[in-house]
Amino acid sequence: MAKEIETFVKLQVKGGQANPAPPIGPALGSKGVNIMEFCKRFNAQTQDKIGKTLPVIITVYKDKSFDFVIKQPPVSVSILEAIKKESGSAVPNRNKIGAITWDQVRRIAEEKMPDLNCFTLESAMRMVAGTARSMGVVVEGKEPWNS
Repeated sequence: MAKEIETFVKLQVKGGQANPAPPIGPALGSKGVNIMEFCKRFNAQTQDKIGKTLPVIITVYKDKSFDFVIKQPPVSVSILEAIKKESGSAVPNRNKIGAITWDQVRRIAEEKMPDLNCFTLESAMRMVAGTARSMGVVVEGKEPWNS
């Protein structure tokens, strides 16, 4: 028989660096989850992605046990990593902070594809390009699907 789900907890945690301090401790402690067990399991699974911000969805069951799913890093983090900047533009329509190529957009889209709600690589690339534009990052070159 399947376990009965009590709630879901969504967090963004740096890979390999989960600890009981806020935001993890209060979020899981209020649900009755063993915080140290989560931290140990999360850190063990994210040893290859140390320092990257990773969204995680924790399913808490009625018996206070839990499962979690680790998603890919957010698109905005991948774009900032590609242009080697700390944050996006405060005024993205006027101040551009960098540029990426369509090859970089393709790589980010392929990496993020399992977490996106699109079916084709082209639509995933359009989503990544839109995120880049809203951050003040220029996508250089001609769209691959218009060539």
